Amino acid sequence: MTAVTGDTLPIERFEEHRGHLRRVAYRMLGTLHEADDAVQEAWLRASQAGVAGVDNLGGWLTTIVARVCLDVLRSRETRREVHVPDPIISSGEELDPEHAAVLADSVGLALLVVLETLSPAERLAFVLHDMFHVPFEGIAELIDKTPAATRQLASRARRRVQEQAPAPDPDLARQREVVSAFFAASRDGDFAALVSVLDPDVMLRSDGGISRPRFNLILQGAKDVARQAFTSRKLSPFVRPALVNGAAGVVVAPQGTPAFVMAFTVTGGRIVAIDVLADPDRLKQLNI
Repeated sequence: MTAVTGDTLPIERFEEHRGHLRRVAYRMLGTLHEADDAVQEAWLRASQAGVAGVDNLGGWLTTIVARVCLDVLRSRETRREVHVPDPIISSGEELDPEHAAVLADSVGLALLVVLETLSPAERLAFVLHDMFHVPFEGIAELIDKTPAATRQLASRARRRVQEQAPAPDPDLARQREVVSAFFAASRDGDFAALVSVLDPDVMLRSDGGISRPRFNLILQGAKDVARQAFTSRKLSPFVRPALVNGAAGVVVAPQGTPAFVMAFTVTGGRIVAIDVLADPDRLKQLNI
């Protein structure tokens, strides 16, 4: 490991922390390209600031990238009712090593969707404390709050996450069985079977962006979600299994052009959340 000498941060020491900083930024911002931009900005700020008096380089860099992300979140003009972040997609059995590193600790798409509903300060407090174990005292300085107020922000965010983004079953094969049963029931027109694989309080969130406003919707409840699935069953022949943020999901691609990416959260053998990216402009950028 290269030692830090003088007041200048060597690039190789920064690179030792790049993977960690990227994980922080992806959880804060929800897109890989914004996360990469934030990490690059953190490098520029760190290299200009110098490291004299820095005892904990990793913690210091985490604080810098968190501040960059906070600026980005605050600059976003509006928060739409539902915004599905950019998913990380793989068609194979496993994610590639780069994406696997970003998604360490099971950052499902449903969790990111819920994080999008938090205020910038709530998101910062939750991500830094609950995911990366940063003390409240350090987080409080970033948002100009007391440690007690920062703890309350994280607690409020945690409750929302627990209510709306439950942890998925760890068995990926079991997740896929449930998702396959969902599409089989939809294809066969078996409404009862469809409802049976859905949690009674299942949440469907769909983001169609500006181009497809009719796909901007939120539905809750097994029967309402099942009815919505029935309206889309003509697309069943174009459903292709995929890993979406490391969990069971599908890409729906009529004539080879991706029209939907669907992420499923399966808990206790039932689907508790379905998150759909249907925005054609963003789907093109994903290079699926």
